[in-house]
Formats: sequence, structure tokens, C-alpha cells
Amino acid sequence: MTDDFTQSQSFDVPEGFELLPWHRGFGRQVGPLFEKRDETGLTRGFRVEEHHTNGMQNAHGGMLMTFADMAWGSAVEKGEDTWWVTVRLLCDFLSGAKLGDWVEGNGKVVSHVDGIFTVEGRIWAGERTLLTGTGVFKVIERRQGAA
Repeated sequence: MTDDFTQSQSFDVPEGFELLPWHRGFGRQVGPLFEKRDETGLTRGFRVEEHHTNGMQNAHGGMLMTFADMAWGSAVEKGEDTWWVTVRLLCDFLSGAKLGDWVEGNGKVVSHVDGIFTVEGRIWAGERTLLTGTGVFKVIERRQGAA
């Protein structure tokens, strides 16, 4: 994996989306990921690049689940510096995303009990729903020394 962005990663992003500042560890390997904050809430997105694909040149299911985790978990954020962990992630695959597709996703909190949030989410490309499911997330305190 290189630190260099390709032209499509750098410039072929829908209006309103900004680079998600996740530059280390696993996030750097699966990125770049983007987000848009507006009156409807927070939506995350990514362009399906070669390193996201399986042997059929579709987005790998593991990438779509990773993205679902990031998109749905963001529903529990109170601000840009909220930390959370995933307790459970259930996904139903409905369609695939092809190399070059722009993929978006978000979630909605449907339950909050004792610091545990249940989120219903959707991942899509254009008009096509790729994935639906449920995530369970716990907001945690930021750890000392973490980026």
C-alpha cells in the first residue's frame, strides 16, 4: 500500500465530502474514506479502488463490512472527537459495488440503553442498496496517548 493517492482518490469525490482524517493503522490500509456532515447528519463514502476489490473486480465483502462499521458507528458520534467500539455488526448483502463505484453509507440510532447504542444502517451506490444491517456500539472515553 502506498501513501500516494491516485487521481480518482484525490479528485473524483462528490461535492460536500471531505477526506476522513484516519491516516494510521487499519484505516490507512482500507482508505481513503470520506465524510459529509450536513443537516441530514453524517454520511461516509469511498470510491471502490483496486485495493478494495476481490477477484471479480467488485468491492470485497470484507471492505463493505469495514465500511459499514465506520458508516453506521458514526451515528453514535456526538462530535468529531467521539470514540466508540463495535459490539456487534450484522450485515445482509443485497448487491455488489464495481471497481470505480462511489459508495455511501449512514445509520440511524434506534435504541440507546445503558451506554449501548443500536443502529440500523444502509450502504448504497447510486440508487442500488448494497448492504443493510444493524450495528451495536458503545461510546468510550478517549485513551491517553491515542491519536
